[in-house]
Amino acid sequence: MAVPRISAELAVALRRQLLDWYRRNRRDLPWRESADPYRVWLSEVMLQQTTVKTATPYYEAFLAKYPTLEALAAADEDEVLATWSGLGYYHRARNLLRAAKLVRESHGGTFPKKLEEALSIHGVGLYTASAVLSIAHGVPLPVVDGNVRRVLSRLFALRGDPWRTDAAFYALGEELLDRDHPGDWNQALMELGAVVCSPRKPACPVCPLRRDCRALAQDLVDRIPEPRERRAPVDVAVAAALVQEKGRVLLVRRAEGKLLGRFWEVPQTSLESRGLPDLVREAEERHGLKLAPGALLATARHAITFRRIRVEAYAAKLLARPPRDTERVRFVAPDDLSSLPLSALSRKALRGLHEAQRPLSFS
Repeated sequence: MAVPRISAELAVALRRQLLDWYRRNRRDLPWRESADPYRVWLSEVMLQQTTVKTATPYYEAFLAKYPTLEALAAADEDEVLATWSGLGYYHRARNLLRAAKLVRESHGGTFPKKLEEALSIHGVGLYTASAVLSIAHGVPLPVVDGNVRRVLSRLFALRGDPWRTDAAFYALGEELLDRDHPGDWNQALMELGAVVCSPRKPACPVCPLRRDCRALAQDLVDRIPEPRERRAPVDVAVAAALVQEKGRVLLVRRAEGKLLGRFWEVPQTSLESRGLPDLVREAEERHGLKLAPGALLATARHAITFRRIRVEAYAAKLLARPPRDTERVRFVAPDDLSSLPLSALSRKALRGLHEAQRPLSFS
């Protein structure tokens, strides 16, 4: 791997131009109101695999309920997952809760200031550790995310196998890092990638680094970064059973596992099923429920990783009483649904109880 040669004069110019731009144009985001490491940490966890627009209301709601690391560390997992519900990638919430407990017990309730200690925290990788340490504590560490990779790839016209790994970008980031203002520098790079140097149709005419951008000079902006191979999407059919009793709806709990482990959901077929033809069999095998599906109430679309899911929600009746195990099967009143970690797919299916025979939103 050959890191591009960067003269001291060019590095100084890039830092000045980008930081001046950032301080004039940065977005007014709630996590920028404070350098509290807990708040910075929470924002970085939420923003992984999530857009700013999507994450912002969840961030504000989460902080309203857990305003300090101590409050989060004392929380129940189900309550945390319920607050996180709808944001997706729920392992992030579980890791954050486990990490908060560890920080409370081993680091006096404050995110550590040393990289080695930060990396020892469950769920904290190099990106998260570097982001929190640089922004909250001013530690001179570069960060690399999708926005940073894109900005640097275009700025230096980087192509080929060496630039398909984060290690190469961290080495380049060390060369460019503004060691006096590492937090602002890292946020400026990410901000530039988010609002100017976008994946498609970047706003090159207003970019503060346009005079030094090699991809722009070589007419390569549309071809850099080089695309990564993605797994082809798979279409999946899921059938859900909506069972009501005295105004309450029947929910079941998923088994432990990485994908929505221990989340509550309406009885539904697995992602490997054929949909309705498998609903009766799978409900009995997985949850001990004897169901009789009835009319189709609603349909919706949902996506999980590479799967494109068509959900069909059916009115259903129980042919026998469900197992007496409130940790796995229970009837829940509508007002209590918000207090449970409930899958987004089930939330879409449950709308069918209120919008019978009408198609649901395909969002």
